[in-house]
Parts: sequence; structure tokens; C-alpha cells
Amino acid sequence: MTSFAVATLRNVTLNEDAVTYLERIDETLKPYEGRFIIHGGEKHVKEGAPDFDLIVLRLTNLKNAEAWYRSADYQAILGLRVANSQGEVFLIDGVPADPKATDILTR
Repeated sequence: MTSFAVATLRNVTLNEDAVTYLERIDETLKPYEGRFIIHGGEKHVKEGAPDFDLIVLRLTNLKNAEAWYRSADYQAILGLRVANSQGEVFLIDGVPADPKATDILTR
């Protein structure tokens, strides 16, 4: 099942270290078949007042998502992001084909 790495980042400082992180992250994803599907962008807010940038990476499964996050290549650059932003990061499974909203009631 497809899995995702999701980050909500606030107070991002786009300095030399942050640029280095951005320049290197794509290469860390390749061995795990990961790619960006959302990377910031303009929000068309309909409710609330989100004060964060949303980043979503798609990976083939949770095993690959965990392996990517723990990889030496990603760990080598992680501190560059952490030092220049605040936020939350989590890994989560997607849904199977043809999901229904009520599926959550049977978990």
C-alpha cells in the first residue's frame, strides 16, 4: 500500500543550509522510490487559517518510507532542515483502492 511522509513546517528560514537540504533530498528518495507530490505552494484556504507549509512525499510502502527516513543519506541532511524550521513530520499509510469514508469505522 502506498505510504506518505507528511511534514507541516513553520518558520522556515531559507538560508544556505536549507538550500543544501533542498538540493540533496531528491537523491535520498531515489533508492526508496519516493517523490514529492506536495511541496508548499499557494493555499486556497476554505476553512481555518493554516500557518504552515505542507510537504507530502509519496513512497511505495511503509517499509520504504521508514527505510528512507532512517537512511544514512537522509540522516546526513536532516539536521539542516531541523535547524531552519519548526514543525511535525510523520509517516502514514494511504488507503486501498476505492475507499469509502465509512471505512474508518471498521478499523
